[in-house]
Amino acid sequence: MRLTYTSDVWWKNAVVYCLDVETFKDGNGDGVGDFRGLTQQIDYLAGLGVTCLWLMPFFPTPNKDDGYDITDFYSIDPRLGTLGDFVEFMRTAHDRGLRVIADLVVNHTSDQHPWFVEARSSRDSARRDWYVWSDRPEPDNPEQIVFPDKENSVWEYDEGSGQYYLHSFYRHQPDLNVGNPEVRDEITRILGFWMELGLSGFRVDAVPFLIENVNPRLANPHEFLADLRAFMTRRKGGSILLGEVNVPYKELIAYFGDGLGDQITMCFDFIGMQKAWLSMARNDATPLVDALRERPKPPKDCQWAMFLRNHDELTLDKLTEEEREEVFRAFGPEKEMQIFGRGLRRRLPTMLGGDLRRVKMAYSLLFSLPGTPVIFYGEEIGMGENLEEEGRLAVRVPMQWSEDGGFSQAEPVREIPGGSFAPDRVNVADQKRDTGSLLRWFQLLIERYRECPELAWGEYTVLDTGHPAVFAHRCDADGATVVVAHNLCDTAQDVELRLDGLERCLLTDLLVDGTLEVSEQGVARVPLDPHGCRWLRASPPEIPPEDASVKSL
Repeated sequence: MRLTYTSDVWWKNAVVYCLDVETFKDGNGDGVGDFRGLTQQIDYLAGLGVTCLWLMPFFPTPNKDDGYDITDFYSIDPRLGTLGDFVEFMRTAHDRGLRVIADLVVNHTSDQHPWFVEARSSRDSARRDWYVWSDRPEPDNPEQIVFPDKENSVWEYDEGSGQYYLHSFYRHQPDLNVGNPEVRDEITRILGFWMELGLSGFRVDAVPFLIENVNPRLANPHEFLADLRAFMTRRKGGSILLGEVNVPYKELIAYFGDGLGDQITMCFDFIGMQKAWLSMARNDATPLVDALRERPKPPKDCQWAMFLRNHDELTLDKLTEEEREEVFRAFGPEKEMQIFGRGLRRRLPTMLGGDLRRVKMAYSLLFSLPGTPVIFYGEEIGMGENLEEEGRLAVRVPMQWSEDGGFSQAEPVREIPGGSFAPDRVNVADQKRDTGSLLRWFQLLIERYRECPELAWGEYTVLDTGHPAVFAHRCDADGATVVVAHNLCDTAQDVELRLDGLERCLLTDLLVDGTLEVSEQGVARVPLDPHGCRWLRASPPEIPPEDASVKSL
């Protein structure tokens, strides 16, 4: 595929790296990460190979929900720096070729936001209708309560005005009413403000809550998403919306804009993620195979965002109760490892017992699955969680730069994990010097992924491997093909793959030295080590493998 074509739609084969400024690097010695510290680590991120940084909320906040309770959408939390620091960070990131997106958290505000303070001051307030009020709240549906450990209702009584306000999340986060045109206009201004400062887009928090929980209900809730996308495209043609849309596939396709693709640019594949974990728990690829075969094709120029872990709990809400218990038993059997009855508050390396072979296989699987890979900071070195922290904060621990931590010269904002995942055992400095480290594996995976646009752009086909523990698929684009195989079990396997159209082709391994041949009958025998993985580029005998992905002129 032509690089000049794929670079126009950069998000389809980007590598997205999510980080929290607060816990990434302290630049002024006060124990809290900040933009100055982050800016000094730009070369590390560029060297890793990531192409897009996703920043978790960095706005002023009372910090009751780790920054997701916002009091000013047009500024920087003073603990993290100033707007000047932000602009310097953006300039440096762009200089190194990195795009930046940020969390767009406009489903709600903090109850300390001036808008809500004014709204609750009187029923006649000019901003009263910026939020959702009711004299008699609708009956609570237990399934609507996102945080059952903290809340028992999505309505909270406001004594001052004698009405209830809606809060889809915590009671200190009143929902904004996007049914109000003034609110929609304000959200558009927020996007425009940060785009002028260099952002290439936004990760939209809790999209279904944003467009559905309005009063009165919008005639067509998706029109708001289309309006946002149209505004962004006018301002900056290459900008994106990355949507957190955790709904069944048949409902999710509408968030792309159905066939038009004029709403959310990329949607996270929550179902594929959960089925991948079920497959790893069972050492059986069948659940993941079923998900990929069921998954609808997104509209042209839209994309799936693939992940195995993120900044929240590892939600397993789309699995059956029995399937969820299987994953719990395999990867988080203790109650303190679980959260909300539906997820795990652990990082991937600890869930896999620190088994480097298995960890490397899991991330190889992530980077090869059809879509755009999204990784969470610290995954590239195999950081663990701190279960002493409350709730989701368990996985949002300070980045481990050196054997003494290296995050800050002061007491860090959060405690650094101990034990076998402590900084003296898991850190950037040591892994840079170790050619067999997870960090070097990530660099290789990212390099190969970027060299294989077929993985993100191509038509994928799940292959029959003849063994339940082996997952294999091929991706074809413009006459070029990449074949990938992963062994989910701890015993070596040899599988035969039928590769129609590739008869007598050579399969060059992209992760290690070696080649395989496809027989005249179109069959390739692929040996796999325990928890092994193979990325294989197909090429006719007369074409060098490195040229096989370039479309002939």
